[in-house]
Amino acid sequence: MPTIGHFIAGIAALIYHPPSQTYLLLRRATDKDAGAGEWECVTGRVDQGESFEQALIREVREEIGVTVALDFIIGTTHFYRGAPVPENELVGVKYACSIAERDSITISAEHSEQRWLTADEVYALLAPDHWLYRTIQRAEILRTALPQTIIDLHRREGFE
Repeated sequence: MPTIGHFIAGIAALIYHPPSQTYLLLRRATDKDAGAGEWECVTGRVDQGESFEQALIREVREEIGVTVALDFIIGTTHFYRGAPVPENELVGVKYACSIAERDSITISAEHSEQRWLTADEVYALLAPDHWLYRTIQRAEILRTALPQTIIDLHRREGFE
């Protein structure tokens, strides 16, 4: 009988600045073991005993030094961080977040560059099969379709 592995849980925080209608993209540092030099949003693992939302808040503070509002869940994800072996397998939740002041962020050593881009600028930068391209497409649809009362509820009460 094959051994059944365990998933590692992760989060992604797609950060949006409503006044400029831009998204924060971060370039992973070249010394990272997976995805070096690739564009991403804030991402990270959920620690033992931590909820998805607690992990998101912690990762955002660690990676860009701010607190964000959680607007809605964009979707879930399943992927391998590196080679497709059980110890690299993750399941995650992708959150849409917003920030009032985009100049307040300070990137950590995990990233070498930041850019605030409109959705169209992201589409010009990334290939259509890039996970962040598809994530922003979905976020754009949901941001337009969801009533503000639902987003306000999420900001007030969270998701758990």
